Amino acid sequence: QVQLVESGGGLVQPGGSLRLSCAVSGKIYNIVAVNWYRQVPGEQREFLAARTSGGGTNYAASVRDRFGIYIDNAEKTGSLRMNNLFPEDTAVYFCNVVVRKNTGRAAEDYWGQGIQVTVSS
Repeated sequence: QVQLVESGGGLVQPGGSLRLSCAVSGKIYNIVAVNWYRQVPGEQREFLAARTSGGGTNYAASVRDRFGIYIDNAEKTGSLRMNNLFPEDTAVYFCNVVVRKNTGRAAEDYWGQGIQVTVSS
């Protein structure tokens, strides 16, 4: 059974940095893509960044110059490096990982449980 475990969130001061990780547990063949979203209570979930195992990336305009998204297939981990954080980056952050369980199967996607990031002095 595939599960995602997020880590790395917490409280950070404005201008600070955090690195969120999304670890895949369970047997998989590879990570096909990783996406990160965030959500503020009462608002829709917001897309932040995407990366494929082939190296293609896509970022929301609001984070393009501050966030970096990575995949480590050897460690079965996706991560989001966040720099120069603002109070408005405060939200619950979710990873969404697309995996292939073996070479003969279609890709499947899974969601992390969400992790709180609070930017405040």
